[in-house]
Amino acid sequence: MTGSVEGEEFFSPDESAVAIYRALAAPLVAGEDVAVRVTKSQVAFRARRAFAFAWAPGRYVRSVVPVVVSFALRQPLSSPRFKEVAHSSARVWMHHVELKTVDDVDEEVRAWLKAAYAEAR
Repeated sequence: MTGSVEGEEFFSPDESAVAIYRALAAPLVAGEDVAVRVTKSQVAFRARRAFAFAWAPGRYVRSVVPVVVSFALRQPLSSPRFKEVAHSSARVWMHHVELKTVDDVDEEVRAWLKAAYAEAR
């Protein structure tokens, strides 16, 4: 999917961030109905609506974290891995996870993204 390649360009030239993005995006873009939209501030993954966003915090604040993934769910989850959980609208809870290495894109993160995708369909 071309959006996936454009997403890599969004995180370039930080090779660590590109590798993390690839690990994050690969299972998401495998679905036929997932679109990737790249803006100036983030890479959004959409089904019927947007359900996950990847962004580079170092562009906005002093940070050594290459990638943050934010995903939307109807209910808040609790995990020590969440940097923040925000109630962004009446029916949406945004969960923010810092991804410092490719290994941070593990089964737990993939399960959260799968749940967000299921709710966005």
